[in-house]
Amino acid sequence: MKKSKLHPAAMLVQTMNRIYHRGMTTTSGGNLSILDEDGHIWITPSGIDKGTLTPEAICCIRPDGTIVDRPGFLGYKPSVECPYHATVYQRRPDLKAVLHAHPPMLVAFSVVRQIPDTNLVDSTARLLGSVNMAPYALPGSAELGDRVAGAFAAGYDLVMMENHGVVIGAADMPTAFLKFEAMEYAAHTQMLAKKLGTAKSLPADTCREAQAPEINNTLPALASTVEAEARRNLTAIIRRAYDQRLLCGAQGCFSARISEDAFLISPRDEDRANLDASDFICVQNGQIIGNAENNRLPDWDWALHKAIYNTNPDVNAIAAAAPPHVMAFAITHAALDSRTIPESYIMLRQVQQVPFATLQRDPLAVAEIISPKTPVLMIENSQIIATGNSLLQAFDRLEVAEATARNILAARALGALVPISDTEIRDIDVAFGL
Repeated sequence: MKKSKLHPAAMLVQTMNRIYHRGMTTTSGGNLSILDEDGHIWITPSGIDKGTLTPEAICCIRPDGTIVDRPGFLGYKPSVECPYHATVYQRRPDLKAVLHAHPPMLVAFSVVRQIPDTNLVDSTARLLGSVNMAPYALPGSAELGDRVAGAFAAGYDLVMMENHGVVIGAADMPTAFLKFEAMEYAAHTQMLAKKLGTAKSLPADTCREAQAPEINNTLPALASTVEAEARRNLTAIIRRAYDQRLLCGAQGCFSARISEDAFLISPRDEDRANLDASDFICVQNGQIIGNAENNRLPDWDWALHKAIYNTNPDVNAIAAAAPPHVMAFAITHAALDSRTIPESYIMLRQVQQVPFATLQRDPLAVAEIISPKTPVLMIENSQIIATGNSLLQAFDRLEVAEATARNILAARALGALVPISDTEIRDIDVAFGL
C-alpha cells in the first residue's frame, strides 16, 4: 500500500472528511488520532463540526499530557475520549493510528450487542480478521479506556463498543480507514442478506492465495496511445465505481485489454479511491512489465482476468467488485434473477452462480463460463464479475447488477417478485438480437 507523506494534522482532516462525506459519522461524532515518531498524539478536537474540520483545529498532545501551542493552533480541547486513545498506544506499541466513529450499520450491531461476521466475503475476511466487543462504559471515562484498551491488549485490532460504535487500530491511518470502511460494508451486507435467508460464512481457515506473476524488467513498457487511454479510463471508472458505492477502498478488481496478449489491472492492496493512471499494472503473457520499479503486485485475481481474456477474445474489459446488494445474494447463495425489467435482462442475461471453491481451485473453469449469453458471473462469498467489449460496458453491467439486486430486495417488502415471462423474454431476444 502506498504510504502517505501528509502531516498528521492533514491526514486526520482528510480521513475525517472521507468518513463524514461517506455518511459514516455525524457532525459531532467520532474521533481519530495518530501517534507520531516523537510520541506526540495528534487527535481531533472535542465537539467540533466534523464536516468543516481544518488542520489548525487538530490538537497535539505531548507524552506528559500537555497540549502543544503550535503556530496557527485554534486552541480547541482534545476529544473527551483521548484517554482511551493514549491507553491503546501504551498497551499496543505497534499501533500508530486509532479511528473511532459511529457508522450506521455497525451502530445497529452495537445496540443489539452483536459482532458482524467478517468472514462472509473473502476480501473482507483477508483484510479484517477477528473482532472483539468491549462492554459499555461512560464516554470519556477511565473505565471505557480500560475496556477498549484491554481488547486491543488481547491482540484485537477491531473492537466493537456496546451501544457506541467501533474502534479500529492500525499501523497508519490509511490502513485504519480501509479496515473501518470494510467493516461497515461487512455489517451492511450481512444485514441485507437477512432479507433473503441465512448468510453462509467461509470456513475460518479459508485463504485464497494468488500466485504472483514474474516481474520482468527486461521487457519494455508498452508505451502506446492505447495503453495511455486505458490507464485514464481505468482511473476514472474505478473512482466512479467507488463514488457509486459499488466497491470499498480495499475491494474491486478492474482491468482492460491493451493488446492481444497484454492487459492493465488494478494493483493489489491499494486504496481504490486514490488510484491514479500510473498505478495500474501491465501484465503481458503472465509477466509484469513497465511500472514494476516498486515491485508492486497486480490484484489477487490477475490470473483469473488473464484466463478470461485468453478464453474470450471478444472481452476487452472486466469490472469485478463486491457491491453490498449483490453480495447479499452471493453470501446466501440465492439466485440473482435478471428478469426484473428489460434493461436488467438485456445487460445481464443469465447471471450464473459459481461456487467459491471453483474460483479457488480452477480459475480457467470460471473463465470458460463467460459467453455472450453469460457475460456476468456471481462468485459465492466473493464478487460479481462483469465483462464487456469495452470498459464502459463492463462497468454498466456491474452497475446494473447492483441496481437489479437492490430492486429485488426492495420489491420483497411489497410482495412476491413477478419476473418477465418466457414469452416476453423471447420477444426481447428477437427485438434486440440477443
